[in-house]
Amino acid sequence: MVIFTLILLLCLTILFALSYNRKTYQRINHLLDCVLNREEIPYSSLKEGNFSALAGRIERIQNVLEKQVSLAQEEKEQIKSLVSNMSHQLKTPLANLSLYTEILESPRLKEEQKKQAVKKLKKQVEKLDWITGSLLKMIKLEQDVITFEAEERSIKETITDALDAVYTKIEKKGIYFSAELDQDYRLYHNRKWTAEVFVNILENAVKYTEKSGTIRISIRPYELCTEICFSDTGMGIRDQEITRIFRRFYRSPDAENIEGSGIGLYLSNLILEKEKGYMIVKSQYGKGSAFSVFLQNCKK
Repeated sequence: MVIFTLILLLCLTILFALSYNRKTYQRINHLLDCVLNREEIPYSSLKEGNFSALAGRIERIQNVLEKQVSLAQEEKEQIKSLVSNMSHQLKTPLANLSLYTEILESPRLKEEQKKQAVKKLKKQVEKLDWITGSLLKMIKLEQDVITFEAEERSIKETITDALDAVYTKIEKKGIYFSAELDQDYRLYHNRKWTAEVFVNILENAVKYTEKSGTIRISIRPYELCTEICFSDTGMGIRDQEITRIFRRFYRSPDAENIEGSGIGLYLSNLILEKEKGYMIVKSQYGKGSAFSVFLQNCKK
């Protein structure tokens, strides 16, 4: 009788274990279905005793996967937007290259007309070269492919590098220029890349400042950093656009008829981030703008 009772209890235990395992399997299977179908895990599953620990871990896995899917989708949209904007930026100079090439192929073209067409063709080639170069730098900086070190350098030398690149345009447009560079400061920055930031700011100042306008550079030292300010008497920026001008490919509706790509300021911000610097802008629409670059002071 005792043996029979033990056998019966053993059978019942086996049946219970099988039933429990089957139920557990079904629950786990249901949770995995929720993960695969991107459905919310039932709250009741997270409260069921010993099973709740497993359910909680599966929920965390689901959250991680959801985040990865979201990031992948966001990256896909960014790439789509980038390709679209790049196509838009390259469309105009490529169309102009084709146009001027056709003009030069005309047998009835006079010598003076030929010179003008060649001049315009060269200008479009330069523009195309600048856009593709800027796009390449932008992508490399975004992806951390380019690495450069900031070091203790003379800021006056870096500003002079930038002026050498744009001064001809300033003179050609008849803009009055002044710079307070009597005192030099040694700041942490990369000379080549920071000069590119200054060139972008100065070229915008030249572009949006009318003839006989003014561009001024000033330097103000503070305790932890130094401000290099580029002010102009150009068209200025509307208040609602101040935060937008640093976005990739952003162009103000007021600048639709002025040549530009919307890359320069975005690229400049990327460069300054690498140097642990930053840039701010103050502007009064119709009266001018002041772009201030802040770079870290060297330790004394």
